[in-house]
Amino acid sequence: MKKVLVAVAVVAFFASCKKDYTCTCTAFGVSTSVDYNDLSKSEADDAETACTATGICTWAEK
Repeated sequence: MKKVLVAVAVVAFFASCKKDYTCTCTAFGVSTSVDYNDLSKSEADDAETACTATGICTWAEK
């Protein structure tokens, strides 16, 4: 029973670590946003790198 409780706690911990983010790009007076939902820390880091690579986009947590 103790192992089951530990497993449930671990799953709940990792499930709660996922967050939502937005990549917003503005060029020529036009702004476009793309939402990224339920990303883990490593997924968010990769998406942020791709988002900000052009220099015209910003990355923010919702």
